[in-house]
Amino acid sequence: MTPLDDGACMRLALEEARAAAEAGEVPVGAVVVHKGRVIGVGRNAPIASHDPTAHAEIVALRAAANALGNYRLEDCDLYVTLEPCAMCSGAMLHSRLRRVVFGATDPKTGAAGSVLNLFESAVLNHHTKVQGGVMAQECGTLLSEFFRCRRDQKRQELQPLRDDALRTPDSRFSSLPDYPWAPRYLIDLPSLQGLRMHYLDEGPKTAARTWLCLHGNPTWSYVYRHMIPVFLAAGDRVVAPDLVGFGRSDKPKRESAHSFDWHRQVLLEFIERLDLKRMVLVVQDWGGLLGLTLPMDLPGRVSGLLAMNTMLATGDEPLSPGFLSWREMVARKPDFDIGRLMLRGNPHLEPAECSAYDAPFPDRGHRAALRAFPAMVPEYPDDEGADLSRRAREFWQSTWTGQSMLAIGLQDPVLGETVMRKLQATIAGCEKVLLLPQAGHFVQEHGRAIAMAACDHFQRQGPMPDDKDTIA
Repeated sequence: MTPLDDGACMRLALEEARAAAEAGEVPVGAVVVHKGRVIGVGRNAPIASHDPTAHAEIVALRAAANALGNYRLEDCDLYVTLEPCAMCSGAMLHSRLRRVVFGATDPKTGAAGSVLNLFESAVLNHHTKVQGGVMAQECGTLLSEFFRCRRDQKRQELQPLRDDALRTPDSRFSSLPDYPWAPRYLIDLPSLQGLRMHYLDEGPKTAARTWLCLHGNPTWSYVYRHMIPVFLAAGDRVVAPDLVGFGRSDKPKRESAHSFDWHRQVLLEFIERLDLKRMVLVVQDWGGLLGLTLPMDLPGRVSGLLAMNTMLATGDEPLSPGFLSWREMVARKPDFDIGRLMLRGNPHLEPAECSAYDAPFPDRGHRAALRAFPAMVPEYPDDEGADLSRRAREFWQSTWTGQSMLAIGLQDPVLGETVMRKLQATIAGCEKVLLLPQAGHFVQEHGRAIAMAACDHFQRQGPMPDDKDTIA
């Protein structure tokens, strides 16, 4: 086996640092090498582990000591992307490491020469050789970019609220069950005009596949909490925005602020800003009404479609009786209980989960989007969004060459199997259909099974003939 040189070892440490950044930790990575073989790796994890000592170096030292069955690491070299702090330097000296190699210097807390140099202290009885500056530019750039993004995020979080909008207090979103992900915000998309838009962005940005999850009315990104972990476990990236007016996004006070074209344009700008590629478009309800019109204007970005209980509203076909009943109900009872609505179609939900669906909407003022969206569904050929939807229908019929999959909640009275079979006939090559007899309109509440089937399906090459499954 060819021994690893300093550059190869530091590249391994950089991989750990990038993984730390993806997890929201300061991007520092470390590896321990013994006689040319990596015996310990570590990445920063104090936030996730609630452990102030969980620096990359400490994690790597623990792994190496376990591998050798000895806390003394006299024949080992440690590679770390950032100059070690006093705590880590002390642990390195105590372990009797032969050599420490680091990348970028740390002018604030570095204990290998920047602030102090423990490794050259004459009063200590062991001295470890230290070499700095190995791949310093790559290591430093990763750190600089991380902190730049953090500063940008902080500025966006502090963005003043527009006078004509409301912002749900953060306290409403504390301790939501099965929703541990950190909020992210955009404020500078041209169409937002100063409104703040919330989204989740989890998993490696370099992943081979990105799942873009678009919710409907009256839900928000919380509805994807059962699917996101499955996608992440597959090594993929997941992006799940809250439409303006929903979730943690700002909420215009006026119903007239919402329109089909505006929400669609925001999504297009959002995708371009995040430079999302290799996407599987995951849509349900309004996520599909809007989302199904996007790929025709995003050449090369969308490679797959997972559609659940949704439709294209083209204005030249009657809307389903179930949807018309829903629209009438919202008009009569605009302050309907969202949690109770979710429970009616999903009796397995816990009270805390029902409350989570209510969380974004503490009062009537926050619910303008909920009242506006049913009336925005194109019903006639000249309605806003109808022409776009007809263009999208043509795209799916004659231009689409990606993979597709449908998941249908058979208990849905609004956009159930009849509506979804029409959509299936519209999408070229769409033969994978997952039937969920116990699921209603909000199919994502049965999302773990759907996500597992989707991960399997979208790894295959080409459509599978007569590929229809049922999940009880």
